[in-house]
Amino acid sequence: MDGYESNRRDFLKKLGLIAGGAALSATGVNGVAELIAEKKDSFTLTKEQRVFAKKYEKWLKEFHAMAKFQVTDRDHIENNKKLVALSEEAKVWQKELIEHMKDENFARYFMVLTEKVTKTI
Repeated sequence: MDGYESNRRDFLKKLGLIAGGAALSATGVNGVAELIAEKKDSFTLTKEQRVFAKKYEKWLKEFHAMAKFQVTDRDHIENNKKLVALSEEAKVWQKELIEHMKDENFARYFMVLTEKVTKTI
């Protein structure tokens, strides 16, 4: 694994830790352990949560594609700009994510989604 691959994984882990921290503050240590342990395939989300989840999943897929491209061409300026923009975009909706993570059902969904995408990287 090269340095970039490591940085990408670290970024996604940090994003997961931010979400985990929000879940921790909302549900306590035991609640987080249960959230991670209970992996379901379907989740009941509010309309607002579904909109956010779609935005997040789209972002993850785009980030993944840009990151994979960078492995083949590290000096591609446009791709690198897109990666920076995607990272900045994630910062913008961090507060919204923290609010959604207060809902245990959304937190489970988010953790499972993040894990699935991270495994493919």
